[in-house]
Amino acid sequence: MIHGDILGERARLIPEAEALLEVKSGRRFSYGELNRRALKWAGILHALGLSKGDRLALLSGNRVEFIDVFFGAIKAGIILVPLNTHLAAFELEEIIRDAGPCALIYDGQFNGVICALHQRVPVENWIALDSIAVPGDRTAEALLNSVDSPIPFQKNLPDELCALLYTSGTTGSPKGVMIPHRMLAWNGYNTVVNWQLRSDDVSPIFTPLYHAGGLGAFLIPLFTVGGRIVLHSAFDSEEVWNIVEKEGCTVILGVPAIWKMLAKSPALKKIDVSHVRWLISGGAPLPPSLVETYRRHGLVLRQGYGLTEVGVNCFAMTDKDAWERPGSIGKPLMFTQARLVDDSGNDVERGEVGELLLKGPHVSSGYWHNPDETALSYDPEGFFHTGDLAREDEDGFFYISGRRKEMFISGGVNIYPAEIEALLSRHPAISDCAVVGVPHEKWGEVGAAFLVLAENMEIKPDEVIKWLEKRIARYKVPKHIVVLDKLPRTAYGKVLRAALVERFSK
Repeated sequence: MIHGDILGERARLIPEAEALLEVKSGRRFSYGELNRRALKWAGILHALGLSKGDRLALLSGNRVEFIDVFFGAIKAGIILVPLNTHLAAFELEEIIRDAGPCALIYDGQFNGVICALHQRVPVENWIALDSIAVPGDRTAEALLNSVDSPIPFQKNLPDELCALLYTSGTTGSPKGVMIPHRMLAWNGYNTVVNWQLRSDDVSPIFTPLYHAGGLGAFLIPLFTVGGRIVLHSAFDSEEVWNIVEKEGCTVILGVPAIWKMLAKSPALKKIDVSHVRWLISGGAPLPPSLVETYRRHGLVLRQGYGLTEVGVNCFAMTDKDAWERPGSIGKPLMFTQARLVDDSGNDVERGEVGELLLKGPHVSSGYWHNPDETALSYDPEGFFHTGDLAREDEDGFFYISGRRKEMFISGGVNIYPAEIEALLSRHPAISDCAVVGVPHEKWGEVGAAFLVLAENMEIKPDEVIKWLEKRIARYKVPKHIVVLDKLPRTAYGKVLRAALVERFSK
């Protein structure tokens, strides 16, 4: 079974090759240097008394120390728990109590939250990457200076855990997804092979590292193949495009909201993007209109698909596919089994919509301390029930129709919001949109479309409805149109649909 020390192995082969540029500081790190830093952190964790299987929480923005701790924990056999930096102390308390970490490492910019957590959770060791939040906390600098020699790499079995990644909790309490070592390594190898990544590929990371996409989409795969990562501390469209040109970035991941902002940036028209091989979008449905927008700039924008529970890279497509089949997520990766099933668990015919099930070595081990939720999503045959509705065309290409929980029934007919949203996104006056089902006395549920208008554009609700009626069946046309300044989203671009339903009910 594929598993192991990806950073250590890459450092053994090409220790002097550049692995990482930290944009904010301008520091560059070779594979050998990153590996030595990770080994030092592994030594710190053991010196603190953590042993194999213990949990370690990390609250940090994008910085090289995040990567140090991530790989250091892997080398020490410790289970890392990256924390969502956008959550309040109350929300983090629930996650920390569930994970039960022996130590918490934090970034100084979150000292306010850390002060509140000190009063809420019983964590033995508090470690500051820079300024301490509470007197008595230890500093990383002092601990690093106290470790004389790194520990030897701890061999990990394929199904031993390396991380707990907590879901966003948009529909309930966050669940800790158990990430085994074989899942992490398989993600690296299978992405390299199926996406045809190369050792000369360079990718910027400006999405949060605490998220599965930040770690899994390009960091692990590019370290696997020996490429280079450019790490941004935060997203800034002008900085991103300038770095793409300066560093010769070749493959770039973003979410639809980010791709919209990057498309509007004046910097895009000024820079040379001839070295960019392709772009890829994840985290939320990609409006087909964005594919065409980037095509006009000579850039290929692909749509990816993945979930924390099954690895963030589960499908692949070529540049030709991306242009000819906008809206498709491509075909399942090698060694990935995909099924589409109805409510009774029976396979649906090609062209019909069914729930997407995935099986393979990239599937996680279940939910931490949550056997009931695990049993609901992970079936005895090894398939993970994604909750996403999809269809497969005659050529084997898959298209996401929306979340199963997002689908609503109006007058006995299934309606898929993603289909309507894709159409609305093509309207020149609409820059962002979301459709949800809301209660209706006669039909049970009807659609409500929440729109964000493009700059300096106006459109009346009845004009939107008339425009839709010319393009889709009447029963699919939302009965309510609401214009907002912006849609409520998670840090990774997913619309908070429950908030929209709640807003409508008021």
